[in-house]
Amino acid sequence: MSFDLEFFDLSNLVSEGGEFIPLLSADDEEQMNAEELPEELPILPLRNTVLFPGVVIPITVGRDKSIRLVQEAYAADKTIGVVSQQDQEVEDPGFDQLNKIGTVAHILKLLRMPDGSTTIIIQGKKRFVLENLVTTEPFLRARVSQLAETKPAGKDKRFNALISSIKDMSLNIIQQSPNIPSEANIAIKNIESPSFLINFISSNLNAEVEDKQKILEERDLKSRAKLTLDYLSKELQMLELKNDIQSKVRTDLEKQQREYFLHQQIKTIQEELGGNPSDQEVEELKLRAAEKELPEKVAKTFVKELEKLSRMNPSAMEYSVQLNYLDVLVDLPWGEYTEDNFDLKGATKILDRDHFGLEKVKERILEHLAVLKLKGDMKAPILCLHGPPGVGKTSLGKSIAEAIGRKYVRMSLGGLRDEAEIRGHRKTYIGAMPGRIIQNLRKVQAANPVFILDEIDKVGNDFHGDPSSALLEVLDPAQNDSFYDNFIEAEFDLSKVMFIATANNLGAVHPALRDRMEVIEISGYTIEEKIEIAKRHLVPKQLKEHGLTKKEAKISPKAIEKLVENYTRESGVRTLDKKVAAIVRRVAKHVAMEEEYSPSINIKDLKEFLGPGHPRDKYQGTDVAGVVTGLAWTSIGGDILFIEASLSRGKGKLTLTGNLGDVMKESAVIALEYLKVHSEALGIDPGVFDKWNVHIHVPEGATPKDGPSAGITMLTALASVFTQRKVRSRLAMTGEITLRGRVLPVGGIKEKLLAAKRASVTDVLLSEGNRQDVEEITPEYLKGLTIHYVKEMIDVVAFALLDEKVKNAQEIN
Repeated sequence: MSFDLEFFDLSNLVSEGGEFIPLLSADDEEQMNAEELPEELPILPLRNTVLFPGVVIPITVGRDKSIRLVQEAYAADKTIGVVSQQDQEVEDPGFDQLNKIGTVAHILKLLRMPDGSTTIIIQGKKRFVLENLVTTEPFLRARVSQLAETKPAGKDKRFNALISSIKDMSLNIIQQSPNIPSEANIAIKNIESPSFLINFISSNLNAEVEDKQKILEERDLKSRAKLTLDYLSKELQMLELKNDIQSKVRTDLEKQQREYFLHQQIKTIQEELGGNPSDQEVEELKLRAAEKELPEKVAKTFVKELEKLSRMNPSAMEYSVQLNYLDVLVDLPWGEYTEDNFDLKGATKILDRDHFGLEKVKERILEHLAVLKLKGDMKAPILCLHGPPGVGKTSLGKSIAEAIGRKYVRMSLGGLRDEAEIRGHRKTYIGAMPGRIIQNLRKVQAANPVFILDEIDKVGNDFHGDPSSALLEVLDPAQNDSFYDNFIEAEFDLSKVMFIATANNLGAVHPALRDRMEVIEISGYTIEEKIEIAKRHLVPKQLKEHGLTKKEAKISPKAIEKLVENYTRESGVRTLDKKVAAIVRRVAKHVAMEEEYSPSINIKDLKEFLGPGHPRDKYQGTDVAGVVTGLAWTSIGGDILFIEASLSRGKGKLTLTGNLGDVMKESAVIALEYLKVHSEALGIDPGVFDKWNVHIHVPEGATPKDGPSAGITMLTALASVFTQRKVRSRLAMTGEITLRGRVLPVGGIKEKLLAAKRASVTDVLLSEGNRQDVEEITPEYLKGLTIHYVKEMIDVVAFALLDEKVKNAQEIN
């Protein structure tokens, strides 16, 4: 609906006793319907509206004919005929261009407006039908006839429901529309006549002229009510949709305005407190960058990215990514180096203080320092400390850092599978960060630390890439001066970093990576060295960690020696450290509980503190033919093993047991074939090989064993069992054999010799090719051992077997 105060004069509502009288009372309507319709009427064409009976509307008259018509009619009986045009654009419509049904109107007032136009206020009376034209001058005049109207019966429930729905819907529209005055509510509530209610509402409908004309022409009142209800329903739906859209728009605007005002308030508060946090962050980054000597390319990148940050909205997700990137970029130690300590004597003291032995490593570090002192600038070496667990490879790095006055970084590579851990992620990824190389350099704030790459042989690979391949650039002195990290997107100089890698098994290291490193072998410790390490380092350390003094706990050298021999089986000292800690804990308990105890711990106390222990394998003698002592290398150091050979009547079958690998089995086959070929030289009847089955066994069958180094041991065992001759007392051996009778060198000589010494062996047989390996070993390690070098397998048998037969010798024929 489109109510307008010009259309509806509220002064016509008269208040009587607080109740409003409607515009058209029932009596007025009866009187209006009883009036006679003139035969002829002056016809006033309307362009954009339709007049309904009983309704009062203002009309502005502009055409000359129309002005003359209303002036004459107003001076006479004030009655005119009002008809809407079929085409609103026609300036001077003829009789055929008018709708055939119109409304008799009574001119209530004629007003001349200040702009010269004429406005009349008219009220509709009754409808008529245009019959024929009477005249066109000075204005249209036509004969008319009354339009009959059909009304429903007074008790028509359906009609009454229609009227009620029209009234309710009208009131609903008035309530929801902000442009309709609330007084219209009162007017509609006080209209009692159904026909006038329909006319009043139809006149004020927000509908086209054609639609209103259609309602006016409807003769049946009930049908007219249905049409009016249809138009009202459409208007209500449009109004609800419009209000819904306006509400959403208003809500959005209110939210934006609220956020704007809040941001303005925050901005004002921040200015009072010292400025916008984002601006402060940008300024802080500028100040930090000014204190750094950034390379030219990095400086340009920093300025560019900082400008991008200053243009970003602080609440945007990319802001934190950009801020983190710039924070990392400016925090890296670009060209920041610590000063090396060239006091070589002082460095020697530090290395000797922290680690007993390890002469090769100490010598290599001092050589590097000497060259740095003389030359002043040198690319740092890539060292790889290779040896069994617990010998001090990792802790050595910390001592090296202290000795040369550099910062210390340790990075564990064990289980590393993602290449991005080395090279970093692109900063566009969620949660992106630099690689661990760059992260650690950022942490220590130096571009030349001692960098320990721990457990480099434990690096893995999967679908994320191969970290070993990423380490190739890091550990190549020819490339690492321009290491590229994906996160910082710039080259960083790693050539001054002293990388020290540690590994237990060089075979597991990538071949190209192994080629880039200088491998330094760190062997296991002798019993004497372990005793010294325990006295100098392990016992004082554990006393300090457990809050005890030297007077409260004293472990005797004999007890430490027993501890090493019976309670540990290792090349290093890690298990020894745990055993010392167990003893110290027991003493700490006595001290804490104020119990009586003896502070001196002797050999007899070890059983009480640690249990019975497990004595090492010792040399077992030569009373039985076919039992020979061999030497083996393991990941925890050297050890001895026994090769046992026995014969039984059969057809020459060879049986091998003891969880042996293929290479070790092949050594046994070669040894037996050599015996068959050289049987006469060894005094063996060639026919016995077809009459006796041979069984070779290596004890500790649960432990896998492989490798060629037991070749001469198996040959000696077979020669002994077939000749029933004794094996030389306290003899151990290691070496690879060939089918033509040569003895080849093997590895792990130092660990094997230490194992022989621990097992109370006095003589060791080695290949001539291992002579240089023995010469590199410290003479103290060889004290009590006699090394015999051989080239041919026949020489092995000649030295190892005595002419004396064993007791209870078998008859082999």
